[in-house]
Amino acid sequence: MPVYKLRPACKDYIWGGTKLREEYGIDEPGDRVAEAWVLSCHQDGPSVIVSGRYAGESLIDYVNRFGKRVLGTNCEKYDDFPILTKLIDAKEDLSIQVHPNNTFAITNEGQLGKTEMWYVVDAEEGSHIYYGLSRSVEEDEIRRRIRDNTLTDILMAVPAKKGDVFYIPAGTLHAICKGMIIAEVQQNSNITYRVYDYGRIDKTTGEKRELHVEKALKVTRKYPNYTQYDFGNHLVSCKYFVVDMIKGDTLDYASERSFVSLVVLDGEGRIEFKNDDGANDYLTLSKGESFFIPANSGRFTVKGENLRILRTQI
Repeated sequence: MPVYKLRPACKDYIWGGTKLREEYGIDEPGDRVAEAWVLSCHQDGPSVIVSGRYAGESLIDYVNRFGKRVLGTNCEKYDDFPILTKLIDAKEDLSIQVHPNNTFAITNEGQLGKTEMWYVVDAEEGSHIYYGLSRSVEEDEIRRRIRDNTLTDILMAVPAKKGDVFYIPAGTLHAICKGMIIAEVQQNSNITYRVYDYGRIDKTTGEKRELHVEKALKVTRKYPNYTQYDFGNHLVSCKYFVVDMIKGDTLDYASERSFVSLVVLDGEGRIEFKNDDGANDYLTLSKGESFFIPANSGRFTVKGENLRILRTQI
């Protein structure tokens, strides 16, 4: 099977900037591009195939056309496409938020929960994230601090620089803060419980953006986040996804176990593969582009200058 280049679905959230358009080639109109969903089968914003025989077809329609054989045997346990990958431009601080686990999310929201990882693609000097609680805290104190606008006083503010990786299990209070470009790999979910938002006003309603305090308190881990993860040679390896970094010329393989997702974070080059007819083929690689390689596609080769590519499989 061939390699498919994807066009992302984009979001213009209030905290976003213009770097994804200006520096990463995300061709999207509007004042800002906060998020580009570069690999998505989510109904709130599916990616679209822009190369090959199925150009113009959404990734959802492509997967429905061929079934789980293009996703791989590791995906057979999932009812839906398992992950969602984003590029995020945080011009301003994102809200303090938390995501539920699968059990709570399926029961209360009808979709999966959200465990995720962040790779810091770029960061301004002095950038940081909020990453869980700094100490164990009772629910009443969290509620009071949300009301008093002092929640950040009990969060871990962690410095963040280009190349840093953060693993964020469901239930972790967290926030991306301003001045960073983040590549995020997450479960295929769009559930966010917002608990603090700096008093910002929704551009559509003219009101303060909705908070979800009671649901958040039900799912929040009320103790400091574990940080000593050992993912071996991977950036992150968990039960939902495995994420690696490709740098420079690489011979790779898409096995029968999983599809492969590639997101180009730096550099230019080409990806060489066999198309449906068995003939040699290639696509160019540029910063900000995303590619879907079906399971059992076999060998492909990445070639180029100064390449940094996020590689994800199940």
